[in-house]
Amino acid sequence: MTHIVHPYSHRLGIIRDWKSRWFGVKGDYKKFLKGDVLIRKFLEKRLIGNYIAGVDIERNAKTFRIVVKTARPGMVIGRSGEGSVKLKSDILKEAMRLKLDIPKDFKLDIEEVRSPESNADIVGEMVVEALEKRLPFRKILKQTIEKVMANRDVKGARIAISGRLDGADMARYEQIRKGGIPLQTFRADIDYAKKTAHMPYGAIGVKVWIYKGQIFAESKKKSLASQGVNA
Repeated sequence: MTHIVHPYSHRLGIIRDWKSRWFGVKGDYKKFLKGDVLIRKFLEKRLIGNYIAGVDIERNAKTFRIVVKTARPGMVIGRSGEGSVKLKSDILKEAMRLKLDIPKDFKLDIEEVRSPESNADIVGEMVVEALEKRLPFRKILKQTIEKVMANRDVKGARIAISGRLDGADMARYEQIRKGGIPLQTFRADIDYAKKTAHMPYGAIGVKVWIYKGQIFAESKKKSLASQGVNA
């Protein structure tokens, strides 16, 4: 059997933090976890095409905060904040429909991703978007990896797609890679994403790995300090 691990979970507690952060929450763990998963799924569908890099959820006994990281914050926020207000009310409606517990102090924050081409989730969405427009897959892979490698902070990248490529009867696996990707090095900053392109003849899976160098204790403290977090 293969020993494949998720690059994000492999580094949790070393150079990565949890995407759901709870402080002093008492109650049904299973219920809260289910709520976080369902809210993330709803936001992924609701904000499709807005290049969402991730959704962080923070909760304690009295407050609930959702942080949406996107490359297109203007489209999510809308004119004079109308979009974010509507999104907040849509989340509350969905929570009521799914019978989820959301505290009264509910905040929705929209964060801009400054370097979208070096974010695996956004690059995966770009590839999916191009595949669904029926562009040649080899051209998509070549152009996308060149855009990714054009970033100074990117040391290596790999994009893999699998399925009925170009509508062929037999599914196959194609990939392109540039630079190094040390998957087994814990301090290696590897961003990973898995996306699905829905085509008329079936689904095509897209996987993206982006390597941004190694994070050491000093650089980790500096990055945490710049984010306003006490190391």
